[in-house]
Amino acid sequence: MPEPSSPTVRRRRLAAELRRLRERTGLIGEQVAERMGWSTSKVSRIENAHTAPRPAEIKELLLLYGIDGKHSEELVALAREANRKGWWEGYSGALPDDHTEYIGLEAEATSSWQWGPEFVIGLMMTEEYTRQVIRDNTRSIAPVPPGEIERRIEARMIRQQILKRDPPFELKVALDESVLRRRVGSNATMRAQLDRLLELSEYDNIQLRMLPLDAPHPIITGAFNLLQFGQAHDVSLRDVVYVEHLTGSLYFEEERETYQYHLAFGRLSDLSAMPEESRNILIKARDDWK
Repeated sequence: MPEPSSPTVRRRRLAAELRRLRERTGLIGEQVAERMGWSTSKVSRIENAHTAPRPAEIKELLLLYGIDGKHSEELVALAREANRKGWWEGYSGALPDDHTEYIGLEAEATSSWQWGPEFVIGLMMTEEYTRQVIRDNTRSIAPVPPGEIERRIEARMIRQQILKRDPPFELKVALDESVLRRRVGSNATMRAQLDRLLELSEYDNIQLRMLPLDAPHPIITGAFNLLQFGQAHDVSLRDVVYVEHLTGSLYFEEERETYQYHLAFGRLSDLSAMPEESRNILIKARDDWK
C-alpha cells in the first residue's frame, strides 16, 4: 500500500538529513552558502525546514556533500514531495499557523500517544463537542467569527479520517475520568460524545484507557501528544511531542525530551484501567448524562 505522505514531514526529513550531511563534511553554513552562491539565511531556512529547496538545487548541494547514486535520488524525491501542498493548507486562513504545522506532522505519523486530562482528544471528538469546545475557548480568549469556527470544525472532521487509514494509524489514548464528567454543551452532546468514544474503543488500531478518579495521578503535566514516524526514502525522523498552551504551542524534538514523554505516557497508561474496564467507566458516565 502507498505510504502516507505529508509535505510538512518530508520537509523536516529533508532538512534533518541535509544538516547531518553538511556536518559530516565539516562545513559550516557560511561555507555552504559561499560555494552554492546562496545567502547564509537560505542555508539556515533549509536546514530548519522553513523552506524546501528545488530538486535542481538539492542535486547541486548533494554534489558538494559528495552524495550521489541511490541516496541522492531518494533525497531529490523528498525535495519534490516537500514542495507539494497538503490538504490542510486550504484551511490556513481559519487555523492558527502552529496548528496547520501540527496537522502536517500528524498526517504522516505512524502512531500517536496522547494524554487528555481536560477534554476528549481532537481525533475522537464529535462535531458538536468540537463546536462547543472551540466556541467556549475562543469566547474566553479571542473572539472567532462563526464562519471560521465552522472551517475549523470541518478541518478536524477531515483529520479524523486518519483513523481509517491503510496502512493503519496506531492511536493510544489515556483520558482522565474527569473528562467524562466535565460538561461540554448539553447532556445530549455529552452522551453522543461518550457513545463515539465507545465506538472508537472497538477499533483494532485504537487503545483507549481511562485513568479513574480514585487512581494515583503520577504525572503533573497538561495534555500532550507524542507522534512517532517510520522511514521515508531511507530517511528517518525523530519522535515529536506537541504541547498546546494558552497562547500557542510547543514542539519537543530532542531525544532526551521526547523520551521523558514516552516514559510519562507509559506510566499514565499503566495506572489507567484496562480497555474493558475503561469501557465500563465510559458506559456508566454516558448513562449519567440523562
